[in-house]
Amino acid sequence: MPRTVSQGFETFLERLTPLQSQRTAAARHRQSVEEAINAAVTTYAFRETGSFRHGTGVRNHCDVDLLVSIGGARPNSSDTALRWIKDGLKKRFTTTVIRVSRPTVVVEFASDAETWEIIPGFVKNAGAGITLYDIPGASAGWMDTAPLEHLTYVNECNQLEKTKGSAKKLARLVKAWKYYCNVPISSFYLEMRAAQHVKTQAAFMPVRNICQLLESLEKHQLAGMNDPRGAAGRFYACSSDVKKTEALSKLHTAAGRARKAFDAHNDDKSDTACYYLGLLFGGMFPSR
Repeated sequence: MPRTVSQGFETFLERLTPLQSQRTAAARHRQSVEEAINAAVTTYAFRETGSFRHGTGVRNHCDVDLLVSIGGARPNSSDTALRWIKDGLKKRFTTTVIRVSRPTVVVEFASDAETWEIIPGFVKNAGAGITLYDIPGASAGWMDTAPLEHLTYVNECNQLEKTKGSAKKLARLVKAWKYYCNVPISSFYLEMRAAQHVKTQAAFMPVRNICQLLESLEKHQLAGMNDPRGAAGRFYACSSDVKKTEALSKLHTAAGRARKAFDAHNDDKSDTACYYLGLLFGGMFPSR
């Protein structure tokens, strides 16, 4: 049982880290997923993106994101590319839940409690050392992304000397809030905001930084974020206005709880701080 708030965060972050068994299960599924897609479309490459690749995943809530670089001409409608991937996967995994959730095709492997999110992409620009992809956007349209650039940005922020390792820790914490409180907000958006926040810090204190990050997100009302690497366009917190309204409501509650926890910590009231951290993280933060 942790004695201090800092010890509580150490224990919590350890519990949030995915198990090696989960990584092993993901590797086992990857070959069969790729084989199913290769049978359906011409592919140039598969790139694993997202939290598993970035090292920011949350245990038992860690989707495996796979970007499929598809050969040939890009269809006018991104619905077409999503259907290609979905139909190909359904032929292979006949009893598995497979559904479209833009910009991905979601595959839910029930036996391993594991979810894959497959993103169809078409190379848009491979110049100047940056590879851009068109991936499904809003409605039937397309949007651009540069996953390797985004991974580089997170790693750079994570390696800053004064706060080394903290960008990925803060990303895990804010994602834990998302998952444990069922907040309909993009994990990628939270990860990039967490890395951006840590870049401005001279030191890392979890109780302070999670409070500051949540308050900043609320202050700016989950505004769209410019690509910090300047490679792609803006990315957004939520996939619809309805989800954004719900996310903002839960964010308001979360920011208030995080502020109360931080203020209690500053007043040496660890019991009170841990109480509000428990509320913030849906009852999953270690009790004293």
